[in-house]
Amino acid sequence: MPHTFLLELGLEEMPAKAIKPAVEQLKDKVQAYLEEANLDFKEIKTYSTPRRLAIMIEELAEMQPDDKQLVKGPAKKIAQDAEGNWSKAAIGFTRGQGASTDDIVFKEVKGVEYIYVEKFTKGKTAAEILADLPNIITSLTFPVSMKWSTYTYKFIRPLHWLVALLDQEVLPITVFGIEASQNTKGHRFLGEAITIESADAYETALENQFVIADRQKRQEMIETQIKDLCAENGWKVPLDNKELLDEVTDLVEYPTAFSGSFNKDYLKVPEVALEVSMADHQRYFPVRKDDASQAFLPNFIGIRNGSADDIETVIKGNEKVLDARLADAKFFYEEDQKVSIGEFVDKLKRVSFHEKLGSMYDKQKRVSLIAQILSEQFELSSDEKSALEKAGTFFKFDLVSSTVVEFTKLQGEIGAILAREKGEDEFVCAAIAEQYLPTSATGNVPATKVGTVLSLADKLDTLMMFFAIGQVPSGSNDPFALRRQAMGIVKMIEQSSRHFSIAEVMTKIEEQLPLNVELKAGIAQNQTILLQFLKDRLDQLMQSDSSDQSVIAYDIRQAVLNADQADIVLLMDTASVLNLKKDDSDYKSIIESLNRVSNLAQKANPNGLVDQALLDTASEKALFEKATSTVDRFMESKQADERYEELKSLSTFIDAFFEENMVMADNEAVKQNRLSLLKMINDLSITFADTTQLLIK
Repeated sequence: MPHTFLLELGLEEMPAKAIKPAVEQLKDKVQAYLEEANLDFKEIKTYSTPRRLAIMIEELAEMQPDDKQLVKGPAKKIAQDAEGNWSKAAIGFTRGQGASTDDIVFKEVKGVEYIYVEKFTKGKTAAEILADLPNIITSLTFPVSMKWSTYTYKFIRPLHWLVALLDQEVLPITVFGIEASQNTKGHRFLGEAITIESADAYETALENQFVIADRQKRQEMIETQIKDLCAENGWKVPLDNKELLDEVTDLVEYPTAFSGSFNKDYLKVPEVALEVSMADHQRYFPVRKDDASQAFLPNFIGIRNGSADDIETVIKGNEKVLDARLADAKFFYEEDQKVSIGEFVDKLKRVSFHEKLGSMYDKQKRVSLIAQILSEQFELSSDEKSALEKAGTFFKFDLVSSTVVEFTKLQGEIGAILAREKGEDEFVCAAIAEQYLPTSATGNVPATKVGTVLSLADKLDTLMMFFAIGQVPSGSNDPFALRRQAMGIVKMIEQSSRHFSIAEVMTKIEEQLPLNVELKAGIAQNQTILLQFLKDRLDQLMQSDSSDQSVIAYDIRQAVLNADQADIVLLMDTASVLNLKKDDSDYKSIIESLNRVSNLAQKANPNGLVDQALLDTASEKALFEKATSTVDRFMESKQADERYEELKSLSTFIDAFFEENMVMADNEAVKQNRLSLLKMINDLSITFADTTQLLIK
């Protein structure tokens, strides 16, 4: 008869953002354990609130199936002597398997006879298998764990109660000194301690104690209540902030939505500051008018962890707290409005970027120069060039504003707002707002050219400077978020469709920036490492679905990333072309031709050049002429598909060359000339891809 099993860990309030990953980890580990133990079940449901992590295993089998295995022992010649008596090796083998020599059978494996015995293992009951759950629970890992009392245990939060029910029976397990029982706790203020009569009664029993244990159900309650409030008041439903919705879902056990208001005077504060004050600091949902204007309203929606009793008192308390928060935001912003941009910039001189890299003012100056170098690749209009130059003189100024000090998330955005109020050009303001984009691997890139160039320059400066002083990320250690910065660079270049060598840009930066000798030497020494670091991020982008490209096969990624090429867009396009062409009927022959060239080219003199006077056969001369024209075509075109077609065309000349000529000729001069010809072709091909990395069938 199938069982239902319930496991609940009763804890002190956990961090909201850690709850969902924790219960999913618990589910995955238990599922893997049961599958390995060959104990059947239908489904594992998860339940979670700020005070509990729980799973319910439905239709759990009564026991494992019995197991019969034919176990291989020593060879027959070792197991028996000449008279057919069993050796000590045979007797020891059978005893170890719980059998006797009477159970031995012989089987031939690759012409050699071995002894075998059939080993029978009685299946364990579900209760016996579940008895090992404490080891699974204590193996859970969290971003931050803690110890409590005098114990040496470490867990996400102290464990206060443990429920382990197999149908109506308590499973006698102990975790962190807490013995399992049928007793759980309801809502901290509205519920009470209760006894769970049976595992399948868990959800209903808790709901009667004002605990909605099903996370999805709890979130749907929140969404419905918010929609109802918005419908009553003519507000736009503010559920686009999924991160906030997830957080409040994991902050409450019994949600009740309510709406409050605040003084209209606070609407003079920038909307982004109001939103951060409400959403990030207080976990409220800001609301807007549900019409074409979508005007920001002096109202908010909050989620109470409790019932609707005394809700007016709750609303007044939340309004009071928010008023204080918005008063601070208003004060800071009004103080910032009194300060000139020049005064802010001067303060940057006293803010350290890094002890070896100077102040934020020094960084701003470097970025401004790097932006001018990068601007050559983006065909900026005269207005955009002027805006980039102007923005470069003060774009970091809001870092020392009171508003950003209080609301760090708003760096860049507050700068753009203040600059706009000071009458700065819209190109300048947009660039200031976009300088930190993208803020994550899946985040939006800048929408303007000026913003793109400024953001690229800022991130390139950060990478080059930190690499120059030896702060190269290793393993999971990345205190300056350099991987995220590098991914931002790769994403922006890829989405800009601008063809340029990032290696050449870095060389120009090293040559033109007025840096000390140590930094210049550090940049030069680490440029190859940094280029590979950027290519590693490109590899991640190729594997993801976050770009417009399809996922690229591993061998193609390796071929492209090992190319002698630093044009990010061309590398990405090349990968897409190879991914598209790999199933073509002639793909194999093209790659084989290029690989044959590559293998022989390794034997050429690195400095050798082709001497046309030594070209003898017609196919040899034709290959040289075709290779020369292909070099010209490569110089003219940055289109990966056109380059592939050129190599495809070249491959027929390569095949004809190998058909007619012996590369390793007896004449040393002819041999070296032919090797130089192949090296010329390989030097061209390797700028497209390292074709030796490609898998061909």
